[in-house]
Amino acid sequence: MDNNFKSIVAQNIFYLRTQNQMTQLELGEKLNYSDKAISKWERGDSVPDAYVLKRMSELFGVTVDYILTEHNEQERKVDTKPARIAKAMLANVIMIGIATVALLVYIILAIFHINYWQIFIYAVPAILIVGIVFSFILSNKIMGILSVSGLVWSILLVVYFALWSLRHEYATWMILLLGIPIQLIVIFSFKMKISIKLIPKEPIKNKQSQENQTQVEEK
Repeated sequence: MDNNFKSIVAQNIFYLRTQNQMTQLELGEKLNYSDKAISKWERGDSVPDAYVLKRMSELFGVTVDYILTEHNEQERKVDTKPARIAKAMLANVIMIGIATVALLVYIILAIFHINYWQIFIYAVPAILIVGIVFSFILSNKIMGILSVSGLVWSILLVVYFALWSLRHEYATWMILLLGIPIQLIVIFSFKMKISIKLIPKEPIKNKQSQENQTQVEEK
């Protein structure tokens, strides 16, 4: 096996372990290996097998490809598991903050005998926009499609209640029908993204293999 490849894997394992504040012994216990085995991987003496690499990628919250690929300093700023948890918590705090502001406004208006319950409907799009932003930051496709779908329907509801409050009662509900084609577009868009990523790249044959193939055909 290429020593350069071993060195790349070794550097990545060391980086991910230290970023997650784990000792070689702690990592070994989670992978059912000794700390000596971890030390060998980090020195580049050997490379973990495919199963261990898969377990390691799940443990650190990265892809197997990340562990096997060389990275520059900018690329090394990967979202480790603690960082992803911190960002997810930040998203929840912002969402709860928006809901709290909406509740506070409702209570203040209620004190003056104004029952403005629509404030909660208007707060939903803002919460879902936060969800969309963090779904891209965290590369969470499920969160992304749910947030985009929710945003579409919540905006339609906002428009519906706005027209309803202006007493445009006729055919107001038909605005909600727009959500059906838009929802289908959202679903197909996400499916297309996933499908494009799953299309295997055609392997490029090197010059030697092409020459061998030509010789076989001539014979």
